[in-house]
Amino acid sequence: MADKEWVRVYATDQPHKAGIVKAFLEDNQINTVVVNKKDSSYTFIGDIELYTASEDALLATTLIKVNEL
Repeated sequence: MADKEWVRVYATDQPHKAGIVKAFLEDNQINTVVVNKKDSSYTFIGDIELYTASEDALLATTLIKVNEL
């Protein structure tokens, strides 16, 4: 797993939206990694980003767009 190239497919400042998109992608057999880049002191600064393996990135972004997530 360490040799995979990861691609950002989604970013939001709302944790619940990140959770919904992560669950949706995993329901469609797309492994997803969440990276929380929010500042711990100022929670309104930064995003929560979702990454997938590069070979799943196109499918993931298409699913996100088609389902308006």
